Amino acid sequence: MTTVIAQRELRNNNAGILDRVEAGESFTVTRRGIPVADVVPHVTRARPPMFANTAEVARALRQDDLSPAGRAAWLRDIRDAGDFIDDDPFGTRG
Repeated sequence: MTTVIAQRELRNNNAGILDRVEAGESFTVTRRGIPVADVVPHVTRARPPMFANTAEVARALRQDDLSPAGRAAWLRDIRDAGDFIDDDPFGTRG
């Protein structure tokens, strides 16, 4: 269950609130009666990073076990991605 608290209470008792969050309690913080934030216990997610590490990609490209055909396909995919990525969404460049 989530406890609703005013911003003022969070400001005046932040150490106590965080102790309670650390113990597993959750809070919804309001400003003038309107919910503006949730203070919840931190959850460590065991998932891989969203993007590959650049150093790992470079290392993989240098490895002998990546065939020339595999390298060529990877480079082709990177070049083709430029057709799908709009790096000037506001059309500010000619």
